[in-house]
Amino acid sequence: MKTFYMSTATACMLTLLPAVSLIAQFAPSLTTMDRLDALLNDIATLRSDVVQLIVESDGGVLEESEIQMMLKKPDGFYWETLTPFPELIVTNGSTLWNYQPDLEQVVIEDWHSSRSELAAQLLSGNIESLEGDYRIEGVTLDTSEHQEFELLPKAADSVYQLISINFMNSELESIYLNSKNGQQTVWRFENVVRNQAISDAQFEFVPPANIEIIENDYAQ
Repeated sequence: MKTFYMSTATACMLTLLPAVSLIAQFAPSLTTMDRLDALLNDIATLRSDVVQLIVESDGGVLEESEIQMMLKKPDGFYWETLTPFPELIVTNGSTLWNYQPDLEQVVIEDWHSSRSELAAQLLSGNIESLEGDYRIEGVTLDTSEHQEFELLPKAADSVYQLISINFMNSELESIYLNSKNGQQTVWRFENVVRNQAISDAQFEFVPPANIEIIENDYAQ
């Protein structure tokens, strides 16, 4: 069976992906985990434009991408790269479609949250699972308009050195993924719309005619 491998940025996205917005104020008595739990769980739907930057270790921008993102709990996720290399990743929580129009192909496989690591944890708001894999620290005061959380991997073989999730006035602002090789991926979230209705149809994909369909099977 033909096997398809996603790009590094795409895989990165699936392992990390959309933390969400929340509470208007934090009581000083709340712990870092309480605050992050609130920020990741007070969400039903989210739409956003995303600017993705791939930054080299010397600070130079290797690539800049424009992306449209949608999520709908518990299972819907949509991530479409518009430029420079069009690509669509969409799942309804059961099936994952990865469509690359330039290659005229779509890869279809079962969606397994256990393989998506950080992204699945953030989407589901599973803080206990997240805490099991990362040491989570609050960088800013709980009364600050800007809330920043650092996730430090516990596993020695993690590809990440540090993940930073940032909120401004309870809205998701940016995510930084610092790799051990010195490269950094930045997601800046713009025009964020939270908790407005999104149709389930947005998280389904019907392949266009005359393209190659690759069905990946990970069954042992």
